[in-house]
Amino acid sequence: MVDLARHGALSSTTLMATGSAFEDAVRAAQASPNLGVGCHVVLVGGHPAAPLEHIGSLVGKDGNFRRKLGKFVRDLMLGGIREEEIEAEACAQIQRLQQAGIRVTHVDTHKHTHMFPAVLRPLLRAAARCGIGVVRNPFEPDWALAATSGAPALRRLEVRMLRSWRGTFYGLVRQAGFATTDGAIGVLATGTLDARILKSLLGAMPDGVWELVCHPGYNDAALAASGTRLRESRVVEHDALLEAIPNLDGIERIHFGALSSK
Repeated sequence: MVDLARHGALSSTTLMATGSAFEDAVRAAQASPNLGVGCHVVLVGGHPAAPLEHIGSLVGKDGNFRRKLGKFVRDLMLGGIREEEIEAEACAQIQRLQQAGIRVTHVDTHKHTHMFPAVLRPLLRAAARCGIGVVRNPFEPDWALAATSGAPALRRLEVRMLRSWRGTFYGLVRQAGFATTDGAIGVLATGTLDARILKSLLGAMPDGVWELVCHPGYNDAALAASGTRLRESRVVEHDALLEAIPNLDGIERIHFGALSSK
């Protein structure tokens, strides 16, 4: 996953510590020393890094995380997932990257689960324990939503509803002494981001530090085997970035390491 961010366009990527291509991803990251690398903490749809006896509320009998985001959120809201176990798992994933020689610039979560306070609190504690002081802001501003056309109506409604957690997010981040961006753009356009929408977003971008969330890639056999719904769209996003990013006007590209408060 690659991220970009008018006062800065973030040139960063995030790695999954337990992903099947972890070693290849580490080698690619180490070959690009100017790239910011975050830990994409996975709590849904994967397998853990921490010992199972320490994270019982996060995994099923098969030792894997819940497959569906909806079930994770339901159990989280009902108190069925323990914050200390999220902290332990987040620490384990971050430390796996660090032990592989990666300087982790920031943290975020798969499926943006850290927009929920019960995930954000332990995530921030884990990151602080690992010497990290920057977290992704998963909330998309109004101007970016207005600049995004063609997104399904249901996804637009979901993105707007989830922003109800935005105020709590900022409060917890400030309280923890962490840095973050002014917001994320491209979240609504996930799966539909093309050159036209990308240029619309970049053209509407006000002053500030914004992250462009995108998923460029190649639609090969390995991607097909992963089960992700984002396949053909990765090629479209890749081509859109190649068309738009070299022609940035008045936008500076930085990475999350430039925001570090540590």
